Amino acid sequence: MEYATLGTSDLRVTKIGLGTWQFGTEGWGFGQDFTEQEALAVMDKALELGINLIDTAEVYGDGRSEEIVGKALAGRRDRVVLATKVLPRHLRERDLVRACDESLRRLNTDRIDLYQIHAAEPYVPLAESMSGLAKLIDQGKVRYVGVSNFPVPLLRAAEDAFSGRIVSNQVRYNLLQRDIEAEILPYCRDHGITVIAYSPLAQGLLTGKYDRDHLPTDKIRQRNPLFREENMVQVFPVIDLLRQIGEAHGVTPAQVALRWVTQQEGVIAIPGAKRPAQVEENARALGWSLSPDELAHLDAASSGLKFSYF
Repeated sequence: MEYATLGTSDLRVTKIGLGTWQFGTEGWGFGQDFTEQEALAVMDKALELGINLIDTAEVYGDGRSEEIVGKALAGRRDRVVLATKVLPRHLRERDLVRACDESLRRLNTDRIDLYQIHAAEPYVPLAESMSGLAKLIDQGKVRYVGVSNFPVPLLRAAEDAFSGRIVSNQVRYNLLQRDIEAEILPYCRDHGITVIAYSPLAQGLLTGKYDRDHLPTDKIRQRNPLFREENMVQVFPVIDLLRQIGEAHGVTPAQVALRWVTQQEGVIAIPGAKRPAQVEENARALGWSLSPDELAHLDAASSGLKFSYF
């Protein structure tokens, strides 16, 4: 297992964590192609393998994800760095405190290690939100603060308004969707903010599981423009390259794609999983390295892609 420190905090986390959007979320097939018992088994496998960063949010499954995570961590809370996120509509100070208390209740814990603003709310002064977060730290309910989906101007404003240090920015980042490399990633590196990459496998497209004849059945992937045929055809050469590199290392295309993300300076990843076997596959993306030539080939194959989102 490989570790990184979240920003300027003392939180030492595995470079591959576990994202839990899928827990309790019907759009991911919860209650249809996987169950709460399977979600608990996913958590068990993650802990067994030593994965210690668990990320959830109050919005995932309308709180159900937090409840499942809390149930899974009963008696094992101290083994993980527990991260959750607060909705934009709860960023008024009074609402923020109430939302935090509700997350603590669902998670069955007395503290949140990393409390993140899920996205900014333009109608709430950022200074009010950051003041509320500082009070939650003072009360011992939150240890560190992060943000999610923040562009550089908002990151800068949040830092200016906060009495502490923002330790992370959770953003979409994978081999196909690299827009954060223009501004967000350099800024985070310069300011000691860890990038937590969600969707590091492009919602499974980079696993090589999907093609024209094998399209996703869950609603969330069906709504993702990457799975349109005109976009998927651009991805096939990248997947072929992932397979080729994977064969040289004895790993899967998904493991190569995750290794690419986690070899980027200042970046860790939180792939999701519905099955324990997927957790194990994700964890095995660590412990080996892509060569400079392999990284260069992957960069070249993916940097010129132009996807249609409308």
